[in-house]
Amino acid sequence: MGNSRLIGVGVGPGDPELVTVKGVNCLRAADVVVVPVMDTGERGRAEATVLHYVPEEKVVRVVFALNERSDRGRREAAWDAAGERVAALLRTHSIVAFATIGDPNVYSTFTYLAQTIEDVVPGTVVETVPGITAMQDLAARSGAVLTEGTEPLTLVPVTAGAGALKDALNGPGTVVAYKFGRQAQEVAAALRETGRLDDAVWGSALGLPEESIRPAAELDGAPLPYLSTLIAPARRDGGRGGKL
Repeated sequence: MGNSRLIGVGVGPGDPELVTVKGVNCLRAADVVVVPVMDTGERGRAEATVLHYVPEEKVVRVVFALNERSDRGRREAAWDAAGERVAALLRTHSIVAFATIGDPNVYSTFTYLAQTIEDVVPGTVVETVPGITAMQDLAARSGAVLTEGTEPLTLVPVTAGAGALKDALNGPGTVVAYKFGRQAQEVAAALRETGRLDDAVWGSALGLPEESIRPAAELDGAPLPYLSTLIAPARRDGGRGGKL
């Protein structure tokens, strides 16, 4: 089948109401909806959100993530198998949607999948539908304003190490940290050292029953959920000044 379409659909951070109308229409128009799952088998956030909008029989679960990080060979083999599974779907269906939490162009598995598919199934049309990100949802739920006036915004995945986060916290504007659950202790220390602890806010499982949103000052260094989000707002003097 020529010129199948692979569409990365951002389904937001977890709250099923935070999927755009375009995203829902796209999921419903697709022949199949691929959801990435862990090899441990539990229902992931993307799948749970998708099932609010499409019947289960239209959803295809594909293992993209292994629960262990040490064996690179195994991880790459799993990735190749996942890519081939999606490629097979594209050879037999016109429209394949891939649901990704957050936005498909922000630290998403979809980016790598699209590159793989362009190599394996040439001629596939790749598109994305933007989704609401965890930092936007945390800002809305906590009241932490992300940016004002001329402030920059820096987004740091703490998988890159706490050093990158500390550099950002020493700079201007608001800093957002993603994926830092396993390094909660280092994150708290970086906030303290840079004087950014007091206004910072942390959240996980946003929009879900187990949601937790707390001032970062309450973090005691215990490990947090992997998909934790932190906002350290810009240092602001409170005046409107030249912000408007």
